Amino acid sequence: MTELSTAVPLPAFLAGLFLGFSLIVAIGAQNAFVLRQGLRNEHVLAICATCALSDAVLILVGVSGFASAGARWPWLEPLMRYAGAAFLLVYGLRSARSAWQGGGGGLNPADRELGGLLAALLTCLALTWLNPHVYLDTVVLVGSVSARFAEARGAFALGAMTASFLFFFALGYGARLLRPLFARPAAWRVMDGGIALVMWAIAVGLLIG
Repeated sequence: MTELSTAVPLPAFLAGLFLGFSLIVAIGAQNAFVLRQGLRNEHVLAICATCALSDAVLILVGVSGFASAGARWPWLEPLMRYAGAAFLLVYGLRSARSAWQGGGGGLNPADRELGGLLAALLTCLALTWLNPHVYLDTVVLVGSVSARFAEARGAFALGAMTASFLFFFALGYGARLLRPLFARPAAWRVMDGGIALVMWAIAVGLLIG
């Protein structure tokens, strides 16, 4: 991966930041678990750090891998760029449909009790590393989108990693404040609508870039 210069290229950093947020805020098993731990104030620091560091490793693998692979196979970059754009368009459509239909009202992060720190960390690692969508988002999609920032891959990766750290720690420590808000189905619809717009904007950027 290209090393970061002293002045981080802001457009690449912001693109990685927005893409990272768009991918990570979609509620799934991992986020529901972090939310549950935050609501119960159980091992919040360890859980948030585990999720964020796992994402950072996967993002680094994706960006670094595509950097070396792109130099060896020049046709790979446009192929992945168009494939990434297609994925983003479909992903955005799913989010838009969820926003229209109100499909985010079923989250219940406090379904069961867990034991101590070790049990919580093992659960967190399983939800992260055994989920195929994590590899699709962080390694494949982030890696493919990073190809359009040939001289600023490091800034793009840093933006995506920053999104993971900000999101997980905000979700874990802000869970009690968010609970009344996300008890309303309308809040999920607004969030899904925002995700759809960001996804489509990035897809258009890939197609015309």
